[in-house]
Amino acid sequence: HVTAELLGFERPAENSLDAVSDRDFSIEFTAVARILLDHGFGAGQRLVELGMAPQSISHLFLSHHHYDHMGEAARLILTRWDQQRTPGPELEIFGPPPVGRIIDRLIGRDGAFATDLTARIESRCSRDLYAVRGGVGERAWPVPLVAELEPGDRIERAGWTATCALAVHCPGHLACLAYRIDAGGRSLVYSGDTGPSEPITELARGCDLLIHMCSQTSGEIATESIAESCIGHLEVADSAARAGVGTLVLTHIEHLDDPSMRRRVLADIAAVYDGEVVVAEDLMAFE
Repeated sequence: HVTAELLGFERPAENSLDAVSDRDFSIEFTAVARILLDHGFGAGQRLVELGMAPQSISHLFLSHHHYDHMGEAARLILTRWDQQRTPGPELEIFGPPPVGRIIDRLIGRDGAFATDLTARIESRCSRDLYAVRGGVGERAWPVPLVAELEPGDRIERAGWTATCALAVHCPGHLACLAYRIDAGGRSLVYSGDTGPSEPITELARGCDLLIHMCSQTSGEIATESIAESCIGHLEVADSAARAGVGTLVLTHIEHLDDPSMRRRVLADIAAVYDGEVVVAEDLMAFE
């Protein structure tokens, strides 16, 4: 049984207390692993709404290091550690360089949250509160298992595999990856942020679900640099059609707020790609 749930794909509302990242995705493998693909601001609240405890998350894959894709990584690491009553497996974190340095600067011994962690581990009050909550034994410093990935790398775990490919977004400044997850005979590909990428088309070949950035209207992209980093709708349709994917889910879709534009874009895509097309919404689930 494989379930994919979208935590935050709606456009963030400016100056809104409940603004949610428009590019955060969660995939759950029941009784095998619970994986997050990206974790932008607001995604932690979506986990709460779905009844997913932070300590149930086993793996975090980051596509790139823009804040709207990884802004709540620290919250996940800290709450997952703090809410455990007994020591459990460390969170595994994967991403492009420099993910190791970023995580260390957040929760390392000299990191941004080192003072917080030291207090929770060493102060009498915090130790007593941990015991009152049912905590057992002494708490150790959280040490997630962090691995930096390159295009083509493959991760194999019991019951599932993850493969990554090159995504193109702000080249020269960001290393970016797309991911394919295969489990239980089903497959999902997540593009992260990207411009046109032949490696992503190859990664998605024959997959059941392709979750792909679609932030631009083809033929109306303002500059060449934007077109290189932010894919247009016709290029997404072409990639999905050539890859032969089962269902295409469009993300990063601010321009589709206008109903007439949405109808036009979906009609254009249908002329190229004959599979199911879904416009992503928060808390949407796929079985």
